[in-house]
Parts: sequence; C-alpha cells; structure tokens
Amino acid sequence: MTSFHHLSVMPDEVIALLQPRPGGIYLDGTLGGGGHTALIAELCGPGNGMVIGIDQDQEALEAAGRRLAEFGPAVRLVHGNFAELDRHLDAMGIAALDGFILDLGVSSHQLDSGARGFSFQQDAPLDMRMDAGGAETAADLVNELPEQELERIIRDYGEERWAKRIAAFIVKARGEQTILTTLQLTDIIKGAIPKAKWEERIHPATRTFQALRIAVNRELESLEQGLRAALDRLKPGGRAAVISFHSLEDRIVKHIFREYATGCTCPRQFPVCVCGQKPRVRVLTSRPVTASEAEIDRNPRARSAKLRGAEKLNLSA
Repeated sequence: MTSFHHLSVMPDEVIALLQPRPGGIYLDGTLGGGGHTALIAELCGPGNGMVIGIDQDQEALEAAGRRLAEFGPAVRLVHGNFAELDRHLDAMGIAALDGFILDLGVSSHQLDSGARGFSFQQDAPLDMRMDAGGAETAADLVNELPEQELERIIRDYGEERWAKRIAAFIVKARGEQTILTTLQLTDIIKGAIPKAKWEERIHPATRTFQALRIAVNRELESLEQGLRAALDRLKPGGRAAVISFHSLEDRIVKHIFREYATGCTCPRQFPVCVCGQKPRVRVLTSRPVTASEAEIDRNPRARSAKLRGAEKLNLSA
C-alpha cells in the first residue's frame, strides 16, 4: 500500500471563511489527503451534517477514506472530477450546498512520489494524469502535438518566455527518439534554455511541466466549469473558499467571483435597467489571503497559495 500524504494549505483560514455549522452540507471538490474535509466534518457532523469529498485520483480517495472513516456517514467520498459536480450531487439527491472548498493543483504526494510523472526531479514515465484512467498522457502531447500547439501550451499554461525554443527542441528530439520519461524531457528543456538565463529559485523545467500537467488534466476548463456549478448550488448565505497556486488559476477565480458579484451592466445613460442582472455573491476577500510565514516554514509549497472567498446572496430579498 502506497503511503499518501498531503499537507492542507491554510486550514485555519479556510475554516474562518467557510464558518461550517452543525447540520450543514459541504463540498470538498479536491479532496486530496482529506485535511480540509476532516476539519469541516468535525464542525458540521453534529446534527446530521455532511461533507462530500470528490477526487479524481483513486489512490488519494482510498487513503482519505481510511483517514476519514471515523466520521462515518458525515463524510461521503466520490471518485470523479469536481467539474462534473452537478452530476455527482444529482446522483446523491443533494440540491444545494452550505459551502465548498476547492484546493487546486497537484498534491504533495503526487509531486514527491515521482512515479506519476509530475516531478522533474525523479525519472518516471511521462504521465501526469491525476485520474489514471484518463486518456491522454503528457508523453502523448509531447510526441504527437504540432510544434505550434506545443508552443501555445507551454507559453499560455506555463507562462514560459522560452516556449518557442522549448517546443522546437522537443520536436527535434522526438524526431530522433520517442520522449517517454520525465528526465528525457527535463534534459531537453535544460538544453533549450540558455544556462546563463536559468533562474536561481526556479528549476528550468518547472513551467513546462506545469503547462503539460494543466493541459493533460484540463485543469483550467475544469476550474471554470466546476466553480460556476458550485456557486450556483450554494444556498443563500452559503460560502465558497478557493485556493489557487498560480496566476492562471487565481485569475479565473477572481474573474468569476467578480462576475457573480456584479449587478446591472446596462450603460449609464439607460434610464432603467433592461439587463435584469443582480449580484449573486458578495466577495469576502478584497485581496487574496496568503499563508503565514510560520506555515510556509512548515510547508514551503504554501508560499504560492492564494485563498479567495465569496458568500451567496439571497436573490429573493
């Protein structure tokens, strides 16, 4: 049995935002190691409360199930992607939520284990699928995509200034030998970026690996679809907490929260509103909450985390 570990980021801050109450129904759309779920279950479990935990990583789901067994029916686990939460909630007969947490990105375990191909520090098959039953792997992308599409993915999802050169080096290398492992790809990337331009605190392969992981798992599409669905499912007064780890995710969360918080969009010269749009949420975080220095000392991966929150408004008021 593989040991699964994952440090939940900003647990106290998440609970302060969500304010779970006994009897409430909550969703952890990115279960991971179950840390956030456990904290919420402790607070909502009395009075027939429930936390629904969703994860597409079967290994994470099984490990979290063992950790959360003590909560009994107060925790229900689902194998799947939170982008499809409407389907999962409908299947469970749950119409509305009192709150939800999304802790985005790859888990500590997935990075550290190496075998899943998320890390450029260990040699492994170039996979990067969070759901092992998914179709495309990172190896499929780097060996089959046209050079321009590879460049776009690395540039847009990795925000990598050397995207064009890296894509060209990948295409040249795969013409000589199929790229199958993480270290093969890492060596290609290191060769593409002039050594004098390597950044002191960031490994040269970091941004390309991030980009491929996002593309393989369709992370940005899943975030937009799942976040909108979860906000729509909130009861009046229900709360949302979302933790992102890079600017692309944070930008999507900020944009969607702002959209849901915006009222009438009619031009100012209109005498009356014709769009009929009303604010649906109140944004609780004017700026994202970040981890304390003490937490960063314990868990360096918390350094890049940004937490945003919103509260559903009563539209009938």
